[in-house]
Amino acid sequence: MNIIIIDGHGGGLGAQLVAAIAKNFSTATVRAVGTNSTATVAMIKAGASEAATGENAVVVACKTADIIVGPIGIVIADSMLGEVTPTMAVAVGQSRAKRLLIPINQCDNTIVGIANTPVSKLLQNVVALIKNEIDN
Repeated sequence: MNIIIIDGHGGGLGAQLVAAIAKNFSTATVRAVGTNSTATVAMIKAGASEAATGENAVVVACKTADIIVGPIGIVIADSMLGEVTPTMAVAVGQSRAKRLLIPINQCDNTIVGIANTPVSKLLQNVVALIKNEIDN
């Protein structure tokens, strides 16, 4: 199972995702792709199997992913204060991978009807969804 974690800014969410997924799915390859080097380094420190940075890394990783995990902004061009390029958003959106998008209401994107759930609970939900995906 090839799981891609995409994150930007400081990589805090991505690092938490990498740690939770690596802990729960030891046979999975957890690849981190940062929209910037700070995010990539944070995810490497959290235990990513492999890591890369930037637009082309997102495009290439999305081609081989079974599951892509990240904040909802990874499918919105120019989101995350411009860190997500239109090319990145298209690559994620057109990937054949299962996308697990975390509803983070930031950077002028608000998901209506979604409660402000603590990140820890969102991470538990991601792990459960990956388990379900692997089991099926």
